[in-house]
Amino acid sequence: MNDSAAKKKFQALNAPKGVQEYFPPNSHEFLAIREAFTRAAHQAGYEHIELPIFEDTNLFARGVGESTDVVSKEMYTFADRGGRSVTLRPEGTAGVIRSVIEHNLDRGQLPVKLVYAGPFFRYERPQAGRYRQLQQVGVEAVGVDDPYLDAEVIALADRCYRTVGLTGQRLELTSLGDGSDRPAYRAKLQEFLHTLPLDEETARRADLNPLRVLDDKRPEMQDMLADAPLMLDHLSDSSHEHFETVTGMLDDLGVEYVINPRMVRGLDYYTKTCFEFVHDGLGAQSGIGGGGRYDGLMAQLGGQDLSGIGFGLGVDRTLLALQAEGKSASDARRVDVYGVALGSEAKSRMARLVNELRAAGISVDMSYGDRGLKGAMKGADRAGAKFALVMGESELEAGNVALKDLAAHEQRNIALDAVVAELSNTLQ
Repeated sequence: MNDSAAKKKFQALNAPKGVQEYFPPNSHEFLAIREAFTRAAHQAGYEHIELPIFEDTNLFARGVGESTDVVSKEMYTFADRGGRSVTLRPEGTAGVIRSVIEHNLDRGQLPVKLVYAGPFFRYERPQAGRYRQLQQVGVEAVGVDDPYLDAEVIALADRCYRTVGLTGQRLELTSLGDGSDRPAYRAKLQEFLHTLPLDEETARRADLNPLRVLDDKRPEMQDMLADAPLMLDHLSDSSHEHFETVTGMLDDLGVEYVINPRMVRGLDYYTKTCFEFVHDGLGAQSGIGGGGRYDGLMAQLGGQDLSGIGFGLGVDRTLLALQAEGKSASDARRVDVYGVALGSEAKSRMARLVNELRAAGISVDMSYGDRGLKGAMKGADRAGAKFALVMGESELEAGNVALKDLAAHEQRNIALDAVVAELSNTLQ
């Protein structure tokens, strides 16, 4: 085998392009954010749902919209060995609604309130905050069209960010109208767009889905769209009343927001209330989460004609936003207690003690290998432990262990049979 062939054979393997991996110490931050979001949702009565990583491609084509960039350009779609077209999930709402319909969750108490977390997949050009595997926590409240529920969902998203210490986010809010508003507005918008010198692709999009044109970020397009008609100026009385109730309730809840009449979300199913959280510390990828109401989606996927509202919060981007603010969602402590044993007999007894502490609900690790006391204590420092338990031959013979308070730099001996109770009380 020549050198070139050998180098190729043993070339290092790397993670796929555009996939963000989380490992210590950043994995502590990632987990803290995800767990804080899901915990806040559970406190608001949302129950966990675990969704498939891949679904029938038609679910997203019908549910998300064939004219969206997500479906037309960004989905990971492939044929399985049975020749079926399947797609790695690019978002969560369509899958939740499919599951609600399939398992008759909408036949009981409404709204059905669900929370999910995990990876989603979009084939995009990777850059900071824009990944091909993105991590989200989402909620869906399905079955009731109530503006007070809209306010609850938005306030919950706001609380999620505040729970992890984020302060620089901005909530932008609008209404996209309902089925009675949209056709008339669509016609007015198309009439306006047809007066503009659009390129071929944009003109096609204007005919297919004119609202998507409003989301064009090119400066020249934004200049041309400056005088475009706005959905908020063409709401029906019922849609206007719905939106006023939502904003009034957010005022009562102390949730700050700004009205953005030009907001366009990247998914076709949104109606009425639509919102996005943005953070200016992230540059171009400023959106850190958002959502809205989706009247008609359930019926479109073969279920009852029930409304729903939800959000998806980006865990990746929330982590970047916290870093931009110089903040942390968690400390780096891996365990509270670290065991250091010197000698084989002491190591055997320490392993049993560690197991007893874990059974009592105390986070604990111990040193392995044949490192001396100094090297083992470095392991305690790296673990961020509050206490170290040190046991050598003399401690073992005396039936005790040295308990070191690593912050106070204090040490005392304690009987082995009293360690669990002592640490349980101290760490409460």
